[in-house]
Amino acid sequence: MNLAASRWRERLASPLTWHAVGFVLLLVLAVSLAIRLGLDWAAMDSHANEVLAGKKVELRALEIQTVPLRGIDQRVEKAREQLASFYQKRIPPNYSSIDDRISALQVASGVRLTRVQFTQGKPGFSLTEITMDASISGDYPSIMRFVNTLERDPMFFIIRAMALTGQQGGLVNLRLRVSTWLRPADAAASGLPPTPSEDNPPGADSARPAASKEGE
Repeated sequence: MNLAASRWRERLASPLTWHAVGFVLLLVLAVSLAIRLGLDWAAMDSHANEVLAGKKVELRALEIQTVPLRGIDQRVEKAREQLASFYQKRIPPNYSSIDDRISALQVASGVRLTRVQFTQGKPGFSLTEITMDASISGDYPSIMRFVNTLERDPMFFIIRAMALTGQQGGLVNLRLRVSTWLRPADAAASGLPPTPSEDNPPGADSARPAASKEGE
């Protein structure tokens, strides 16, 4: 026993023993640090992947949102060209062209227009509404032909209201209100009186002699 105890004391006193113990402790510490670093690295890698996936989703969402804006400059230019073409083909250049066109449609359809009255609305940003209020007489086919050709005419007309005011024999009397548009400068140059804020319904008499053409 004394011999074994002596050997243990010798080993404990030996520098080699302490070097071995120190090496083992350092090895355990290094392994612990390596494990901790590996865990931290895995956590950071997972978080980085989540962040990258989130950024990809955001980028895809932005791409989807910007799809309608692609080529918008070409679409704007095309819309301007279409608007300019519409103005040129369907918006009358002046009041006289409206009057002439209504008279031509009257002759072509075989109806008779009386108490034709034109007024102009408030100037808009790019157009001013021109209203025509007229009484029409003729047989039913002629009146329907006039209404149909008016709606399909290259000049832009919109029928606002129609009302039957009388019928005698084969003749029908109709009150008609129609709208078209002029550019604000052309409307101002027409000299037409302003449209009342509350228009009289079709069938009611109105007196606007400055813009009427009796007996046409």
